Order: sequence, then structure tokens, then C-alpha cells
Amino acid sequence: MLEPGRPLRIGDTAIPVHQILGNNPGPMTGPGTNSYLLGDRQLVLIDPGPANDEQFSVLMRCCERGRLRYVCVTHTHRDHSPGAKALAEATGAELVGLAAPNAAGQDQSFRPDRSWQGGDVLECGDFRLELIATPGHVSNHICYLLAQEKLLFTGDHILQGTTPVILPPDGNMADYLSSLRSLQDRDLRYLAPGHGRLMEQPQEEIRQLIAHRLKREAKILDCLKSLGAVTVDELVVAAYDDVAQHLIPWAKKTLTAHLIKLVKDQSVREQDGIWSVTG
Repeated sequence: MLEPGRPLRIGDTAIPVHQILGNNPGPMTGPGTNSYLLGDRQLVLIDPGPANDEQFSVLMRCCERGRLRYVCVTHTHRDHSPGAKALAEATGAELVGLAAPNAAGQDQSFRPDRSWQGGDVLECGDFRLELIATPGHVSNHICYLLAQEKLLFTGDHILQGTTPVILPPDGNMADYLSSLRSLQDRDLRYLAPGHGRLMEQPQEEIRQLIAHRLKREAKILDCLKSLGAVTVDELVVAAYDDVAQHLIPWAKKTLTAHLIKLVKDQSVREQDGIWSVTG
């Protein structure tokens, strides 16, 4: 059973992979943010989570059995990346990821040690880790593929048991769908999400997520056709009538991302904060 601060080996893999649950549960983090420790002698840590003494001590203790080569972040939201700086300073590990965009909620303390991009590969002795650019949730999102185990670390791109919020203007719905579709070409065995448990049917999860987003897009269009010209506040009540009330502010962000995409698709238009279908 996964408990905060206690590493749990996951997956039937030759390369050891341990999931470490952060002690930061909440409405948007679920049980907490997952960190992942890969390897035996040469180690990689993915998503060190928030910066606090407890988290730092837990992760340093987990890394005692080997040399920490890389600290990787999937993106720079404050529940994923702030712990990276202290770990790198304490261990000499290299920081991997994309710099924080100038957007709300971003961890501007994260400074990667070089300019990384999708397609780059980390050589870690017994294993290799590939960076896969997956913009959408935010513009600087990266997934990491442990190739020989077909295990993809998905950050907030794919979550277990829920769907990620798309956060415009930095987040982009068209990019998100494109990033999901690009993963359909990959031979995957496991998905290790930033929140939730290991998933063992990757392509089915991806297919369902794409279908969910397209179904929501169709519902938004249907609501606009029936309601006429409306504000986002009016539209979200109808288009997200299946979402709990406390999540409506987050639903509005994803709704806005859908609407921006639909404007580019020339399906809807906006004037002075009023949205309507075209034609």
C-alpha cells in the first residue's frame, strides 16, 4: 500500500522503479504528488515535488543507495518542481526539464542545467530515459520514457482516475490533443502518472482520454447552439453539469481552452466576452 514518504516498487520491471507519494493531498493533487526514483547504482528522480524539509529528507534518504545523476521535472507547477533545486545542490545531480513559462502558478526557481528538448536521451548506465515533449496542460510539459521497460512517466499529461485541467493561455487544447495522439504511436506497457496509481493499459487510457475531450467539445458546441450567445460563466453550468460545484472554477479554465480551440477551428466566435457558434 502506498503511504506518503515510503517508496513502493512498481511494475514488473528489470530496472527498479519506486513511487514515492508526497505528503501534499488536496482537491487538485488527489492523494499527493508522485515522485519516481529509477535505477539501482545510477539514479534518476522524476518530479521531486514541493520544497519543504520533510520532502527533502525523504528523497535524500531514498537516494542513499546510489548516485543521483539527474533530477527531472515534467513541468514547473508548484506541486512538481520546487524541490528540484535543493536536491541538485545537495547531490550534484543535473536538472532536466524545460524552463518555466511566464504564467500564473509556475515555479520560477527551476533552472535547467542546459537547454533540453523532446527527443533528448539521458544515459544512466543500465538504462536510458527519453524526453518526449507533450505540451497542452502547460506549454513546457515533458513526459519521460524508460524505453526498455516501455514505461512512460506522464506527469499531469495523463492522470489516473481523472482528467487534467488545461490552463490557457499557456495551456492549449489543440496541443494537448496532438500530444496525446503522438503517444498512440508508442509501444507502451505502463503509465506512471503525477497523481494516482500505475496504469497497465496505456493505449486504452489514451484512447479514452481523447474520446472524453472530444465528447466534451461536442457537448460545448451543443450547449452553445441551444443557449445562443452566452458568457463563459453561463456556459460552464450547462457544459459541465456533471462536475462537482467546487471544481467549477477549474472547469472554466478547461472550457476556455476548448473555446479557444473552437475559435481556431472557426466553429465558434467571441465578442466582448460573449460566445456563440458561427454560421
